[in-house]
Amino acid sequence: MPKRITPLSDTKIRTIKPTDKPQKLFDGGGLFLLVTPTGGKLWRLKYRFGGTEKLLSLGAYPQISLAEIRQKRDQALAMLANKIDPGDIKKAQKAADTEETETFEVIAREWYSKFSPSWAVSHSNKIIRRLELYVFPWLGNRPIKAITAPDLLTVLRRIEAKGTLETAHRTQQNCSQVFRYAVATGRAERDPSGDLRGAIPPASGKHMATITDPKEIAGLLNSIDAYRGSIVTRCALQLAPLVFVRPGELRHAEWSEINFETAEWRIPAEKMKAGTLHIVPLSLQALAVLREIQPLTGLGRYVFPSPRTESRPMSDNAILSALRRMGYAKDEMSGHGFRSMASTLLNEQGWNRDAIERQLAHAERNSVRAAYNYAEFMPERKKMMQAWADYLEAIKTGTKIIPFQAAG
Repeated sequence: MPKRITPLSDTKIRTIKPTDKPQKLFDGGGLFLLVTPTGGKLWRLKYRFGGTEKLLSLGAYPQISLAEIRQKRDQALAMLANKIDPGDIKKAQKAADTEETETFEVIAREWYSKFSPSWAVSHSNKIIRRLELYVFPWLGNRPIKAITAPDLLTVLRRIEAKGTLETAHRTQQNCSQVFRYAVATGRAERDPSGDLRGAIPPASGKHMATITDPKEIAGLLNSIDAYRGSIVTRCALQLAPLVFVRPGELRHAEWSEINFETAEWRIPAEKMKAGTLHIVPLSLQALAVLREIQPLTGLGRYVFPSPRTESRPMSDNAILSALRRMGYAKDEMSGHGFRSMASTLLNEQGWNRDAIERQLAHAERNSVRAAYNYAEFMPERKKMMQAWADYLEAIKTGTKIIPFQAAG
């Protein structure tokens, strides 16, 4: 005679002690409680389907009570009576649950909530609004790993048809950021947007992307301060708006060119586009950035060396890549954008246009005159550079902004 199984009770389950070996406490109908040596109490259902013995995991005690697990067992036995494998049903439910939590919209909003705190408010609002208007209605409920390049192209074509090519390119870039985030978190295998290179016509009338709205500048500056990449890149980003030189001039900065006593950075003629010596007055804020990076790179040649070798400066793409990681699209902010930012606002605030042009090191038509006028307007340029740094610090911290000329 087969051994009679005594049904389990809550008291017996609560008081059972773990041993060196796993224990199986049967309740009938193939249901048993597996007590592990570490004290875990796991519900299991043993059954046969298609001539094969199978084992189904049903959860753990006390999260699933004895009464609840008996209901689950009875449901599984009813499925077997109708020639349905309860294991297959569980797999299908799990796949459905996974797809529901791994849709494009769910992952996009997760990406947005993770990175948007370091963006300017206006910038982050544009991104989420773009996704809500142009992407979520068509791709939001789709499992992200099932979305193909043609699916995304259909979405972008709708935007293109409106005649807003820049928006189409920005939307493609935002989608690419979401796909890459999904790849990095193990929920997608690749970014299909890369297959669409050249599929959307370029937007006309391109210019050096920049930001001139004070609130957006404040967001950018705070994003730079919060940058979590290399300290060398962060310091280069912090110095860029304070000196507004060309990106190539910034990354090739050498310690031998920096004079802390006179608060000047003298860039040799051979490094300048105009081919003449250029003097950059260093504000107190610029000096503070240089002093922060000096203990790390001060014994080498370059202020901002390559992470691979100190014998070369940082990559010409380092600043751009950092801006992209911070969420700024290529038509929103660029390395050259710091120059346009300073030029626009300094002119608006009434500084001497010739002093601004000299500080921007714009090419002098008369080469002989240019060779002798590198120090032209220097007293005013020094006042201007310190006032500019004070202005940036004020809008970043939200303090009262003093007019440039008054600050001078």
